[in-house]
Amino acid sequence: MLATLEIVDVLDSAEGLGKMICHSEEMINYKQKKAALASNKEAQSLIRAFLRIKDQYEDVERFGRYHPDYNKIMKDIREAKRAMDMHEAVSQYKIAERKLEGLVDEVGKLVAHSVSPHIKTPNSNSLLKDDSGCGCGSGGSCGCH
Repeated sequence: MLATLEIVDVLDSAEGLGKMICHSEEMINYKQKKAALASNKEAQSLIRAFLRIKDQYEDVERFGRYHPDYNKIMKDIREAKRAMDMHEAVSQYKIAERKLEGLVDEVGKLVAHSVSPHIKTPNSNSLLKDDSGCGCGSGGSCGCH
């Protein structure tokens, strides 16, 4: 493969973009929240408890309502998940993670649309929302902007 100056410029730009993301406020905040979560003994205990119950849940999931401990495991997993999610360190980490993901999604969208406006890009925050702001998922063809 021949490396042209254009390809080298694109690679340099991509590397520069990656470095900017790595030094962004969102990335710095994410790393701080991740370190705080890793060092929080109470949060780690809640995460381990959730993972233990999750293993039981996966076993129950294979049999569904016919499993003898279905109701107990379903209740236990909801309680463990809620306890884990409500912990300050976990919630702060998840918020930072979503903000970083939003930044990466936005950069990806800008790069893709600089090539062509017709490129579809994944967007973690838009369940059935397209780029036009329409929430119906039809791609804007319905006219409900």
